[in-house]
Amino acid sequence: MTRSLLLILTLLLPDVLAAAAKPNIILVMTDDQGYGPVGRHGHPWIKTPNLDKLYDQSTRLTRFLVSPTCSPTRSALMTGRHPLKNGITHTILERERMALDATILPQVLKTAGYTSGIFGKWHLGDEEAYQPHKRGFDEVFIHGAGGIGQGYKCSCADVPGNKYFDPTIRHNGSFVKTKGYCTDLFFTAAMGWIKETKETGKPFFTYITTNAPHGPFIAPPSNTKRFTDLGFSPKTAGFYGMIENIDENMGRLMAKLAEWNLEKNTILIFMSDNGMTGGGSGRAGKPLGKTKNGVPMMMFNAGQKGLKGSADEGGVRVPFFIRWKGTLKAGYDLSSVAAHIDLYPTLVDLAGATNPEKQVAGRSLLPLLKNPKSSWPDRYLFTQKARWPTGSEPNNHQWKNFAVRNHQYRLVDKQLFDMLKDPGQKNDIANQHQNIVKEMRGAYHKFWKEARPLMVNETAPMSPTQPFRVDYQKQLAGKGIPNWAPPKL
Repeated sequence: MTRSLLLILTLLLPDVLAAAAKPNIILVMTDDQGYGPVGRHGHPWIKTPNLDKLYDQSTRLTRFLVSPTCSPTRSALMTGRHPLKNGITHTILERERMALDATILPQVLKTAGYTSGIFGKWHLGDEEAYQPHKRGFDEVFIHGAGGIGQGYKCSCADVPGNKYFDPTIRHNGSFVKTKGYCTDLFFTAAMGWIKETKETGKPFFTYITTNAPHGPFIAPPSNTKRFTDLGFSPKTAGFYGMIENIDENMGRLMAKLAEWNLEKNTILIFMSDNGMTGGGSGRAGKPLGKTKNGVPMMMFNAGQKGLKGSADEGGVRVPFFIRWKGTLKAGYDLSSVAAHIDLYPTLVDLAGATNPEKQVAGRSLLPLLKNPKSSWPDRYLFTQKARWPTGSEPNNHQWKNFAVRNHQYRLVDKQLFDMLKDPGQKNDIANQHQNIVKEMRGAYHKFWKEARPLMVNETAPMSPTQPFRVDYQKQLAGKGIPNWAPPKL
């Protein structure tokens, strides 16, 4: 070995060893699944053997809270700060665009040597400046808008006529035609990238964001048949079937991590973006009918009040399973209240990067994950459904559809609930605890005053064009849309 080569290796060795010591991170986030539809959470109809296995292997945060709808949660994960402070007050009409002054998760991870890929749903701006490839992601395999085929009179619009089967996907800036079911495709693309990336030795962040089980509730026939045979409506069968299909893909992913010897140095997280949708599984308090055997088909939401879009616990509580084999305790529940804003500082800590202090409002979960007896001071977490009419003054909606949460209490508008004694929110105790109500409202008012100047999209004009559709038509008229070749796993 020459002296020059030896010198180069000596200089590079610390970086190589540091990269080898950094854990890979895979974050799987489903769309509109919520807390209830998981076998281990007691769902009477859905079978999720792979999620149940992950549940058994994970540390579970049993009170993990997000936002009532999707774009807000996604922005909180990417920034560590509340969605309103990211300018996000809706999921469409230019109010879903994540503020460009934010330093987002893959940008920070890159400083620690990570490469990042997103597979599925972005929904934080379809205009070029807001796209994930402009914000730190190295591999991008996404649909447009908030759902496959969606389109609105603004910039938020997917490829026209896109479907859950054989969708057109934007892959690293170019559109490709795929063959198969969307969820299967997102997992396959992610696993192919993981396989390729592991050979480079670089640590990776893989963000798998299914649009399932968001409506329309369409799943492969093999996943819906069991439910239609029982007598469920096509919508409910589609919703449940989409979740069982997600479970199958989680099984595929977990099997490949084991096959590729990645389990011990890979953190695997499973969660959802907001509470369960009622569209495919009925509305709260209403039966779905009876099966062909006469068994009542009741909607299951784990005894919680509220669904997607609600500031109640059921609208914002989601599953959160985190597995790091050999490092984090398996089969363990943490009941400390945590939130989406905490995930960013947690992952940045795990990667050995540095948090942008002025931006991050969340708290790293790492001390709590390592030692469940660690100090976890109480604090207030804020929920605001937002979605007020475009053009109206947000201050006029401050005291509507909001909630304040700490470890014990949830204030929802004018009602107060003791979540330790009454997790189903059946007894309003506001009259007996006016001092608590006053304190929580005061904390929320202070938060609102900080957030209001950062709602940068409120006066944004509607885009006259839909970027995904414009770029798609341009490529179609030029080089055309090639078929996507699935990676060999």
